[in-house]
Amino acid sequence: MHSPLHWRSVAGQDGSMTQHGPFESRPEFDPSSSQGYSAWHYPNDEDFARQGYAPNVTGEERTWAILAHLSAVIAWFVSAGWISFIGPLLVWAIKKDSSPYVRQAAAQSFNFNIGMALMTITGWIMVITVILLPLGFLVIGIAWVLEMYHHIKATIRASDNKIHRYPFQIKILS
Repeated sequence: MHSPLHWRSVAGQDGSMTQHGPFESRPEFDPSSSQGYSAWHYPNDEDFARQGYAPNVTGEERTWAILAHLSAVIAWFVSAGWISFIGPLLVWAIKKDSSPYVRQAAAQSFNFNIGMALMTITGWIMVITVILLPLGFLVIGIAWVLEMYHHIKATIRASDNKIHRYPFQIKILS
């Protein structure tokens, strides 16, 4: 049995040999094929991208991506949410030119934090108006839950070489 992390030669339907590389899973049966069981589908980089995987990511890149997502959570607890965008911004500034995977993770984390900061500011403005006090606290609570959920989910996905797409982003960094 071949490990999915090693290159292997596979015979095609026409008898030709094809190389299949790292991060490719075992072939899957393609029921939509007119050729029945003899037709197999080998995932490529586009298939992995559709599934959220980031192929060919090194351990160092994965660590930096995890740091980009987790730094926002740490900063949130240190500053009560006011500087949670600093960690992802620092990771983006350090690694933006050396790793597209880390750049994307840090930029999305930063953009999401800016959106959540604006939501939190809106909630505090509602609290100050007194009339909208209950709604303001609800908006602040929702922003906190969204931040914690998405940053923790993104950290877990980054540890599995997966890409996390944050909602509610204000596109500043790319």
